[in-house]
Amino acid sequence: MLFEGDDGRRWVFDAGVFPLPGWKRVLADGFAERTGPAGGLRTLASARSAWESLSRWMSFLAALPQPPQQPGELSLAHVEAFQTQTEGTYRASQDVSAIRMLLATKALRPAVDEQVAVALQRRPVRPQWGVAGYSNGEFERLIAAARADTARIRDRIRTGQRLADQAAADRADRQGLGGRLARVRASGVVPDLGGGVHVAGPRWQLARHLFVVTADLAPLLVLLTALSERNGETVKELPAEHRVLDRRAVEVRGIKRRRGSGRWEETFTWEIGPPGRQLHTPGGCYLLLHELMAASRAACGSDRLFCIWSNGSRRGASGLKEHIAPFARNLDGSYLGLSAWAAGRAKPVMADPVGGQEPETLRVSFNRIKTSAEVRRTRRLGGHLPSAAKSNTMQVLFRNYLGKDPVIVDWSEDILGQAFVDAERAAVQAHQQLVALRGRPRVLAGPVSTEGLAADAGLDDESARRVAAGELDTAWSACGDPGRHPATGGECRVSFLDCFHCGNCLITRSHLPRLLSLLDALVQRRQQMSEAEWWHRYGPTWAAIRHDVLAKFSPAELARAEADKTGDALLDLIEEPWETP
Repeated sequence: MLFEGDDGRRWVFDAGVFPLPGWKRVLADGFAERTGPAGGLRTLASARSAWESLSRWMSFLAALPQPPQQPGELSLAHVEAFQTQTEGTYRASQDVSAIRMLLATKALRPAVDEQVAVALQRRPVRPQWGVAGYSNGEFERLIAAARADTARIRDRIRTGQRLADQAAADRADRQGLGGRLARVRASGVVPDLGGGVHVAGPRWQLARHLFVVTADLAPLLVLLTALSERNGETVKELPAEHRVLDRRAVEVRGIKRRRGSGRWEETFTWEIGPPGRQLHTPGGCYLLLHELMAASRAACGSDRLFCIWSNGSRRGASGLKEHIAPFARNLDGSYLGLSAWAAGRAKPVMADPVGGQEPETLRVSFNRIKTSAEVRRTRRLGGHLPSAAKSNTMQVLFRNYLGKDPVIVDWSEDILGQAFVDAERAAVQAHQQLVALRGRPRVLAGPVSTEGLAADAGLDDESARRVAAGELDTAWSACGDPGRHPATGGECRVSFLDCFHCGNCLITRSHLPRLLSLLDALVQRRQQMSEAEWWHRYGPTWAAIRHDVLAKFSPAELARAEADKTGDALLDLIEEPWETP
């Protein structure tokens, strides 16, 4: 079965390799429907992924003690057994989804029991999505290394071009390096100079004066992936065709793979930046790579951005065929050796040390680069996910890139911690302003007596007796003079929550259990309303209790009060019903 994708790639899938002969024809028909012009699998990568899931499914069925010999014999028990076997693996969702879509095709739907189709709707449990990015230091070191190596590649090729230009203008240098480079540039063919076809052979040394070679791909891809904030597969497939917009930006029509047919192309608009900053902006980097690989692109006739000289004589290729678009056939990049490049530099890229041990060289992958780029953009935008979700939905951005990344977790904790500090500082200031107008609550730690209240709180004997007996208790404290408010001089009519900013307020250790219960109620109320509203309504009270009241009591007194506290129902009672969140 020949597959021709919308991405220009072709492949032959052979259902004859599957076990269980009764399945082969109907599977081939169903897969042809899924990969056909109206199907959802229109790129080679998506088709091969679904084919691999189908292969695992058929291998599982064939290994059963009594395998279903044809689709009509497939049972609910078979599906559940397959789901159990793949549960918790990274490919579980991929396999179940691929099989569900296949069994829903016109070729297979009539032959499969309805219970089987329903069972495949269950979403399998799988490990946490996403991969952690690099720390700030690791990411900066990685980008700096890629930028430095890209600059060396640029200088090397531009120097070779200048030597070729000089030799073309001065015929006396026909036999020198410049003359040889001029002839190679004119023909595109690197001659046989002896020394075999090894990577460091004379031909390779000559070619790299003019062309990007395989060993150059790692830093070029790393840098453009980091600057563009796109995934590695998208960068590999970038086209050479582009538009420059007012010398400020470059517009490229690239591939952003999405599920479904006809929804995987996207236009990227990247800043070029000022001259001399090509290695710092995505548009500038794209145009630089376009320049460096132009000669190989012309030689092989490709429309892709990435075109290189591949020393192809090792594979039997020669002449212009040694110029290739390395990702035209497939996106496999296992030969790129990103980690080997980072470790093999004169100054290796090092990971952060762990636990006081010697640092190791950094392990480099496109997924971690993309995650780190997403983290940086999210931080740059203040954590606002709708703005940060450039190439993915907010849900995909958080689940796949941000949710488990230690850099974003630490940063979020710092942001929330600072926000808490700022809000608490504002609440304390509001409390202090009220205290300046009304007086500070009087807090009496230790045992309470009538004489002590009269001496320490400045009460007359009758008021001191009533406070000691609890006769002047309010909701959570006592009031020394409810008939005369310090600010108005008249009868007190404010909320009991305002008592903590009043000079008439008296608090003894007998009030502690109720105060601790009030704090618990405030914490619970915080979960029912916005942070801003909570701090506005309850912040000054919370700050007064935490800073002006509890600090006056000993740990032993607080511990006894913690054991004696009960649930607080007063907070709901002292607020008007329409004020309750």
